[in-house]
Amino acid sequence: MEFSVKDRLILLGILPKEGNITTLKIVRNLREELSFNEEEHKLLNFTQNGNLTNWNLEPAVKKEIEIGEKATDVIVETLKGLDKNKKLHEDHLPLWDLFVEAD
Repeated sequence: MEFSVKDRLILLGILPKEGNITTLKIVRNLREELSFNEEEHKLLNFTQNGNLTNWNLEPAVKKEIEIGEKATDVIVETLKGLDKNKKLHEDHLPLWDLFVEAD
């Protein structure tokens, strides 16, 4: 799947920080895949202002990331949990459509 900078940041922010050992290992690998390398940092020029992350929008940086079945299950479960607890944000909608609606 191809992910934008915004989608990668949002996914990184919602991935669970707790779980069983196998889930945590999958989440750790997924975090590494979603993270930004040195070249991307330089190109995007990230800045942090409180809780807001800003970046250079000029380069349309997208990254192809293969998401396995179990990682998909974790993402779907997380998004459904946010929905159940009425914690979904408008920024989550593209991910909801990609993972939950496609499920």
